[in-house]
Amino acid sequence: MFKKLVAIEPVSLVPSAEKALRSFAEEVILYPDIPDGDEEVARRIGDADAVLLSYTTRLGREALEKCPDVKYIGMCCSLYSPESANVDILYAGERGIAVTGIRDYGDEGVVEYVVSELVRCLHGFGQPAWDGIPREITGLKAGIVGLGKSGGMIADALRFFGAEIAYFARSEKAEARAKGYRFLPLDELLSRSEVVCCCLNKNTVLLHRAEFERLGDRKILFNTGLSPAWDESAFAEWIGGDNLCFCDTLGALGAEKFLDHPHVRCMEVSTGRTRQAFDRLSEKVLANLSEYDRRNDIP
Repeated sequence: MFKKLVAIEPVSLVPSAEKALRSFAEEVILYPDIPDGDEEVARRIGDADAVLLSYTTRLGREALEKCPDVKYIGMCCSLYSPESANVDILYAGERGIAVTGIRDYGDEGVVEYVVSELVRCLHGFGQPAWDGIPREITGLKAGIVGLGKSGGMIADALRFFGAEIAYFARSEKAEARAKGYRFLPLDELLSRSEVVCCCLNKNTVLLHRAEFERLGDRKILFNTGLSPAWDESAFAEWIGGDNLCFCDTLGALGAEKFLDHPHVRCMEVSTGRTRQAFDRLSEKVLANLSEYDRRNDIP
């Protein structure tokens, strides 16, 4: 059991999970708002030996240096790599602080968002039909950039509706090949695809001016990541053509100036934040705490 566990910001746990946290620490403090800067982060942590946070607060070296008792940091959000994390994992490692994160808890809602918006666009529900006449997903050439969990689920969903799937990733995936998905270089994928879905880790930028030139005009682009998959200036030029871009959040879009652009559809809602996602998130956060407890034999 920890001496003191502090959630320095809202971490989206369901009520039963918040109650369960009290079995892991003598004292549990859950803050209802987001801290303003490193000083406030350090103040909230204080003498706690366990910290929880979501994706909206940065927990860096500056704050952690003022909190010598921290042994465990639980990220109640996706953790893919030290570079994309909002916790200074490298410094935490130097201090011997364990950092855990979760994955694959909100993907289902994102898949539904992509399918929903694409169907509305192609059929012309509440807007002009993309081709001027209602069209099915059947036969659509869809390119997935980043075939991780969410990218793979989007590919599977579009294939179910009859799309032809190609993808770009760090390497070819045997399971994707078995499904008939084509592994292509990024330039080729962009030029052949009618719809491109970018499903990349945070702060991963693959679309520069040359890539947008290969993508060309009369295309539909989805970005389901937490940050833009493109250079802003190159995107601004491309979106001025006969194209459409769909993002669920402003974070994915990148700049407020694009919100009112006639070729941008941004809902400003995280489509992965569903009731079921909060259930999955809560289960995984508690599982990480239990695993740390088991490995370290906390008395």
